Formats: sequence, C-alpha cells, structure tokens
Amino acid sequence: MIRFSEEYLRDRIYACWIGKNIGGTLGAPYEGRREIFDIDGFSSKPGKPLPNDDLDLQLVWLRAVNDYGPEAITSKLLGEYWISYITPNWNEYGVGKGNMRDGIIPPMSGEYNNDEWKNSNGAWIRTEIWASLYPGNPERAIRYAYEDASVDHGLNEGTYAAIFVAALESSAYVFKDRDVLLDIALSKIPEDCRVARSVKLVRKAYADGVSWKECREMVVKDSADLGWFQAPGNVAFTMIGFLYGELDFKKSLIIAIDCGDDTDCTGATLGALLGIMGGMEAIPEDWRSYIGDEIVSACLSFGSCFFPSSCTQLTDCVMDLLPVTLRTDHDDIFWEIKNFKIDENGDNSAVKPEDLDKHIFAHSKKYEIGGENDFSTVKPEDFYGRDFVREIEKRKKFSYVIEGIYADVLVEFDSKPVVGPNGTVTGELTIKRHTMPEQKHYRLRFLAPDGWKVDSAKNLYTPAWNPQFFDEATTPFTITAGENVDAINRIILEVTCAGRPMPILVPIQIMG
Repeated sequence: MIRFSEEYLRDRIYACWIGKNIGGTLGAPYEGRREIFDIDGFSSKPGKPLPNDDLDLQLVWLRAVNDYGPEAITSKLLGEYWISYITPNWNEYGVGKGNMRDGIIPPMSGEYNNDEWKNSNGAWIRTEIWASLYPGNPERAIRYAYEDASVDHGLNEGTYAAIFVAALESSAYVFKDRDVLLDIALSKIPEDCRVARSVKLVRKAYADGVSWKECREMVVKDSADLGWFQAPGNVAFTMIGFLYGELDFKKSLIIAIDCGDDTDCTGATLGALLGIMGGMEAIPEDWRSYIGDEIVSACLSFGSCFFPSSCTQLTDCVMDLLPVTLRTDHDDIFWEIKNFKIDENGDNSAVKPEDLDKHIFAHSKKYEIGGENDFSTVKPEDFYGRDFVREIEKRKKFSYVIEGIYADVLVEFDSKPVVGPNGTVTGELTIKRHTMPEQKHYRLRFLAPDGWKVDSAKNLYTPAWNPQFFDEATTPFTITAGENVDAINRIILEVTCAGRPMPILVPIQIMG
C-alpha cells in the first residue's frame, strides 16, 4: 500500500515539469555538439523557456489519455496522435510517421527501415508523463513507455532507454536513494542491452573514484560503434550528472550538459528526475524565475486541440487523471487470488471463503491519495523484475498486435515483409484470448489481392479457461504474391469466433 498526500504529488509533479523546462532551456543551445563544455548557466534570454520537443510530445500523450482513458492507450492509438498533432519529421520521428503513412502498423513502424535511428534518443526523453500518471508504479509506467517508444524505435535500444528512464522516474516518487533507483530501473531492461552496459559503466566509474570527465570519455569510447545521438551514450551522460552532481540541482544539470551531444535531452530529463525526487524545494529559485511557468511549443498542431500552455495547467491535468490511473487494477486482484497460498506446498484445500475475502480486501487497493504520505510498507525489491521486457523480447522484430473484444491477434513476420512478383513472406499468427473464459473456436479467412495466396490454418481453438495462464493458439502462414505487386499490398484477415457477433479484422501489410 502506497499513500500519497495530494500536496506531495502536486509539488513533485509540478517540479518535474519545471525541472524539465529548466534543463531543456539550459542545454538547447549546445545540442548536437560533441565536445566537452564548461557552461555556468543559461545562455538564452530570461523570461521564458525555450521550446523543446521532449515536452511537446508528452502533451499529446496526455491528450490521448484524457480522450480515450489509460486502458485504451496502445502504440497504434499513439501513432494516430503522432500523425494528427505532431509536426516534426526529423530522424526517428520522420521514419515512424512515414512508415505509418504507408500503412505500417506500430510497433513495426519503429523497426521498418529505421536502422539509423531506432537506437536514438526520441523516446526516453518523453517518459515523464507515464511516470507522473503512475507514480510509485514503475511496472505500469514502463508498459506505457514501451507503447510510446515502440512507435518510432521498435524493440531496440531507444525503447529500452525509455523503459529504464520511466522506471527511474516513477520509482523516484517513492524512493530517494540513487542506488535503489538505479537498481530498480536496471531490473526492467535486458541485462546485456547497451543502455544497461552504459549505465553500469558510469556507476562503476563513480564508485571507483574516476572523475566525471574521465567517465565521460569512457562512455564515448564504449559507445563509438553506435554513432552520434544514440540512447545508450546520452542516457549515460544523464546518469553522470545524476551521480557526480550529488543531487545538487545546478551542479548535476551542468555536468550532464557539459558532456555534450543531445544536451537539451540530457538536461531536461535530469531536471525532471531531480524535480520528482526533491520537489520545488530542490529547484533553485533564481533558475526557476529565469524560465517562468510557461510552456513554449514548437512541434504541435494547435488547429483543433487544446494543450496545456503552462506547467501549472499541465500539473492540474495530470492530477485530474490520477484517480483513474491509480485505481485498483482487476488484473492485480486476479493475480493475488491466483497466487494466494495457504501453505508453502501450495495446498489450497484448507482455503475458507472468509480467508479469501480477507486476502482480496487486503490487496484490493494499492495506491491512495489523501492524508499523509505513507511508504512504510513498500520495499525496493517489490519494484524489481524484468518480466515485461522478457515478454516483449519473445516477439519477432517485425510484429504487431490487433486488439479484439474477446481476443488479441499477434502478427509476426519471420523477416522484413517485402516481396516481389511470385515471392513469399512467412510468419506466425497467434490468437491470445484475454477475456471471457469459455473455450473458443476461431475461423480464419484471408482477403488477399487478386492472384495472391495465403496458406494458413483455417481453424484455431483455445481450450477452457485455466487459472494459471491465458490461452493462445498459433499457426504459421505463408503469403505468396501474384504476378502483380504494388508498392503497398494489404491483406485483411477476418477472425470470427463461433457464437460471437463481432469479428476481428487484422490488416496485414506487405511492401512491394
């Protein structure tokens, strides 16, 4: 059970956005330069912050959550908001949007033809909205950070970086110890990924008494094969500021920005993290007054939508959504019932209804807003675990999910889905039942272009509900093109379920 006072949350969330604005404004003039700097403060004019896409994009995600509710947020929904409300077309932003405009469905939009930018910085810099909507709940925060990041990074280092930072920031609403926060965040990403490697390098150098400049050079050397503007190196620069700055706001941001490269991102993310950890008390008044409360946008289409124009408005919007995002999750209650054991051998024969009722009641509310802060029952190890990333790592790179009412359909290609005349594309279809517990019989029907052929099972079956897992059924498929292949070729898979009125329509896009 975690209880937040409303005052505590408002102060930390507001400090998160103010810190974000300060760090972005401080670092923006040096963005893209790769030398070590020696800054001593702002080089912009006083009175307002500089525009920053790191914050702009999060206003759009907030709008999506407000419009549809948090449970509806997927990479596909966020992809639609990208196209409607976000104007830049640079780097991975442009690749992801271009792919989506060609009909490539997220998260495959972040993988297809994106070798140069899929490990870059566009996603970990926009995680504060997920951390602030799910304070003290890193497992939920990282799931939304993944849906967000995968639109323009697929399942690569850019996405691992977003998961790492979202976990760090969400946990910072509860814990203040830097080692604890780093342990939690590292536990959410693959142990051997490049982001983890870079963060561990910084951590060891700091523990060994290496100077921050020497540590910075070690990061540059270790990341040289990845190139410029990539997530592992820039997350590491942010962590250099986090550790070597000793939680002094000015010192920390200056060190991070002095490392160079994507300086507005490193400064903005570290400013937000320190704001979450220390609230407004941690932010120097002279720096706060220098940039004010305003949000200056440069990347948003304002034609048909309201976005917050100040950090105060943004904080109000997040606070309004917290009773929804922190409400009891039925899946959590189910998990507690499923894992409730009477003895160490797992023998449930002695379970009495009143015992189960007490257990459900004890675990049915995990977060509460109101009264005094109470983190006394939460331990760091409660936040550890990389189950989520292991789950998504099982998927093939070129894949996506189409959600239905009674089941989801996972489409996975064995390789890049490109074909010439009479060529073939192979992969797997998996139907994952997630609700409605009876056994289900599915019928698969493919609507393909003239002359094209799809070989696959025509019937799939999932057995009756099992309390230990949600059932799924898989079939391989082979798509054979005809003589005529267009630049963009679309097949529609119609999945119907016996006794159910609603079909699931699955678009399968093949590039020519």
